[in-house]
Amino acid sequence: MNIIEAPSPNFDTRTAPPSLLVLHYTGMRTGQEALDRLRDPEAKVSSHYLVEEDGRVFRLVAEERRAWHAGVSYWRGRSNVNGESIGIEIVNPGHEWGYRAFPDVQIASVIALVADIRTRWDIDDRDIIGHSDIAPDRKDDPGELFPWKRLAEAGHGIWADWPPAPGAPIGEGEEGAAVFALQAGLTRLGFDLPPSGRFDAATTVAVRAFQRHWRPERVDGIADGETRARLIALLRIST
Repeated sequence: MNIIEAPSPNFDTRTAPPSLLVLHYTGMRTGQEALDRLRDPEAKVSSHYLVEEDGRVFRLVAEERRAWHAGVSYWRGRSNVNGESIGIEIVNPGHEWGYRAFPDVQIASVIALVADIRTRWDIDDRDIIGHSDIAPDRKDDPGELFPWKRLAEAGHGIWADWPPAPGAPIGEGEEGAAVFALQAGLTRLGFDLPPSGRFDAATTVAVRAFQRHWRPERVDGIADGETRARLIALLRIST
């Protein structure tokens, strides 16, 4: 694929080969504004790639180097996400500046880029994730409008549609076995959520992040039957 070189000085040495792929939205008013920031040495942020709305792909940091895109984060037992991941910034104003659907041409480029990256590195489908998955208390990107299902249908990532499970929705303040099972499932999937049996604020945050990725029709932090059913289905196909 055609990649435009736009080197950023914001990188350092990896601590391990990349085994995760993290998708972001830029959350800035324009792609150029985002590109400038990711290449600004004073900003101390970067990503390996940036994908414009028109489908152009920019390489900012070599995959063999560590870009600074994840921040404080965790996924499937790994807390050094920057050191073990490749970051892709996808141009979109985000929730602050007018969040909107991602153009088809842009998503086609993202899919092609992900496929290309995976020819070089061993990245499990379970480890193709969003910024909001690895930092759910801080980040919302790439958000509920990102077409994760389309990416999975192209062979990258995991997805499951499933009929709702029986039982009433559970939410913050509730306690019991159903809450413990929910927390255990989210932990098995990858979130940093030790089961306690109490639906606390951290559980709400994790459920909301799960919904942004795997149940985008409803992002409210309440574990209704469909949210729980999709979690169970994902665990069945991914573990």
